Amino acid sequence: MAKLPDETLNTAFNLQRQFLEHIDSATALEAAIFQQFGETEETIYELEQLQNIRERATSSYTRLQVLLLRIAEAQPVAIPATMDLLARSIEQGQATSAAANASLNEIKQNRELL
Repeated sequence: MAKLPDETLNTAFNLQRQFLEHIDSATALEAAIFQQFGETEETIYELEQLQNIRERATSSYTRLQVLLLRIAEAQPVAIPATMDLLARSIEQGQATSAAANASLNEIKQNRELL
């Protein structure tokens, strides 16, 4: 396995955990909105936002998983392009996670589901 710094591994694994939490939160929030308010013109936008959060989190989670697997299989070192892609994916993942948090909190506040 090509060695990654512990900080990089921890960051990637923490992001994956965050993405799983976003998927769980978005799914639970969607169910709560649907159950309490139904699918109406007022809720359709929020329900679509929650679907988008799940899709982005799933995509980001999978991207990190695939890159980490490729790096683990690389011998004796990972291809620089793969390492660059991992760095960019972590950076984008952090932004995606922050945006998901903000959107989830906003929807909870709008629907008073805190």
